[in-house]
Amino acid sequence: MAGPLYRQIADDLRRRIESGELGQRTQLPTEDQLMESYRASRNTVRNALKELTTRGLVYTLHGKGTFVSELVRPIRTTLTIDPKAGKGGGEVLIYTAEIAASGRLLSVVGPVVEVSRASPVVAYSLRISEGTDVIIRHEKRYVDGLPWSMQTSFYPRSLSDRAGRLLDTGNIEEGTVAYLAEFGIKQVGYHDEIGWRSPNEGETAYFDLPADGHIQIAEIRRITFDQSKNRVRFTVTVYRADRNRFVINVGDVPVADMYEEMA
Repeated sequence: MAGPLYRQIADDLRRRIESGELGQRTQLPTEDQLMESYRASRNTVRNALKELTTRGLVYTLHGKGTFVSELVRPIRTTLTIDPKAGKGGGEVLIYTAEIAASGRLLSVVGPVVEVSRASPVVAYSLRISEGTDVIIRHEKRYVDGLPWSMQTSFYPRSLSDRAGRLLDTGNIEEGTVAYLAEFGIKQVGYHDEIGWRSPNEGETAYFDLPADGHIQIAEIRRITFDQSKNRVRFTVTVYRADRNRFVINVGDVPVADMYEEMA
């Protein structure tokens, strides 16, 4: 059996997408045009588009139309530290190296730096009093020109008494972990929480997400600890879930060989 008409329409459009006839980011014909082409009702056409959306083959931008989804090559980010090299954990230098190894180009906008009062979540994460001043550093990251992640880090304001560059709007090239270590504030561990959720309005705009919500946001919340078990940084990084994968290595893993196999 051929199946219901909406599925026949969806299958035909899927074949046209997979063959390249309808390329990435190409706008599909309007509902009226599809109704005429397939001699179908509006509800039938909408059901066909809904099925394609569920499969992730198309997305809808409110007021603009329905478009073919882009083919995404996810970036792998290693969240754990290599016990031999002492590096990893998704810090910016490692993140840059992993993107470079994949033959892609990373660019960073920011940081935008401000001092503000700690919200309840930030205060709890850093174990400071609510309303205490914190340094906030925001960055936006792009891969091959596409918006890839947004990162916001919060530091107790008191750290700037020793590490004044935390307040600078310029980039800390060596990374804040290495910079703070120069002042005896050594990162010895971190705690990560990883979750997936629907994007908010700002994230939808930045990542150019479809309004139907079928692409979620991955959010990593990291709390870092120094050698005295003080909480020195709370970082929230958000990613488009379809453009990223997260790697966790436990034990003696031949990391280089793993990346060769996954490339």
